[in-house]
Amino acid sequence: MNPLSSPLLTDHYQLTMLESYLQQGMQETAVFELFFRKLPPTRNFLVAAGLEQALEFLENLRFSAEELAWLKPRLAPALVSYLELFRFTGDVHAMPEGTLFFPHEPILRITAPLPQAQFVESRLINLLHFETLIASKAARSVLVAPGKLLVDFGMRRAHGAEAALLAARASYLAGFSGTSTVLAAAIYGMPSFGTVAHSYIQAHADEAAAFEHLVRCHPENSTLLIDTYDTEAAATKVVTLARKLVRDGIEVSGVRLDSGDLGMHARRVRRILDEGGLEKTRIFASGNLNENRVHELISSGAPIDGFGLGTALDVSSDAPALDCVYKLQEYAGTARRKRSEGKATWPGRKQVYRKYDHSNGRMVRDVVALEKDDPQEGEPLIVPMMRSGRRISGINGKGKPEVIRQQALANYARLPESLRSLDAAPAYPVEISASLQALAKKVDDEASVITSAGQDRQAAT
Repeated sequence: MNPLSSPLLTDHYQLTMLESYLQQGMQETAVFELFFRKLPPTRNFLVAAGLEQALEFLENLRFSAEELAWLKPRLAPALVSYLELFRFTGDVHAMPEGTLFFPHEPILRITAPLPQAQFVESRLINLLHFETLIASKAARSVLVAPGKLLVDFGMRRAHGAEAALLAARASYLAGFSGTSTVLAAAIYGMPSFGTVAHSYIQAHADEAAAFEHLVRCHPENSTLLIDTYDTEAAATKVVTLARKLVRDGIEVSGVRLDSGDLGMHARRVRRILDEGGLEKTRIFASGNLNENRVHELISSGAPIDGFGLGTALDVSSDAPALDCVYKLQEYAGTARRKRSEGKATWPGRKQVYRKYDHSNGRMVRDVVALEKDDPQEGEPLIVPMMRSGRRISGINGKGKPEVIRQQALANYARLPESLRSLDAAPAYPVEISASLQALAKKVDDEASVITSAGQDRQAAT
């Protein structure tokens, strides 16, 4: 069985609930919504990502003979028989990937028979939470480094193979230039970038020889790693090499700095390169970078043309998890609401409307409203993605990362200026419509009546 596509990649309690639902004949239509309760202190907004993988999971959901054989001695025969024909036949509404969103705004809605809608919860959260987490982290670097080359360098520190691939995809959707992870480039059609390791330089007896071998092997595009020994001395060797290569029509594309005071070294190296006639040779920096360090370097005027971000990006080190949940909002035509302390939900099928300032095109406020009964002014953000278990063609940027990436970049341009900062900003206004508040009160009142009636019956006995 393929561990990443297997329906067994779920929580045990999904099977527990599934069996009970079937025994009770509870197979009417259910509506679940996936949303985020709050933002971490270091985020002013989130970027929706992971929908493509979620739709692929739903469209291909089925149990193999091998999986059913493993389940057979562990489950009731009736449940195993049900799982033999198990498919997702429901509808999906969602915010397209690259959409910017805020707490309590559903980014995904599942409408399907209750057993189906419940069973898919764990994997949907797993996919949408992770890619949204990384895309939202990557967006911060994109905002502070406009026009700079930004490359995902995090595969080796990512939490497993799938995390490395999805982090590369999510960061690209958010506006990164590409990734160093070759398989991600192959799967998702993204640009890939790479230089060399320090071991390549060390394997040569002479640093200058290492530089020349690399450039002659890759004459069209080579970036030389110059901080293995003495950064400035290596930059001088690059100038000498460039003069030697000019008669062969070969140029040194760039140099990479990976340690020390990057700003100081970049200034010194830029001066050496410029004085040597290498004004077009770019400087690329890496080495334990995050968006705050990138911002510091750019703000200080460091002459750096691009950045490689690894560990801090792929594990979202400052905010490694988001408060993401998937909750029942309607069953059998009746609105449902969780009322737990600190975890109450808004009932019913919802739409999110976004209003813009007509004078500058910037976002002004969002309204969370009931989908059908409570239309609002503004752009509706949730759109149909799947009907009867099949994807709607031409939706979600046609699944092409570059299309989604361009949409995300356009969305950043519509952010209020305060939300573009790395520092915490005043919360963006998200209103709950009057009709939605009224429905919540109605659900609460009805629940109170049912509870009181039950208590009266119990007292009578």
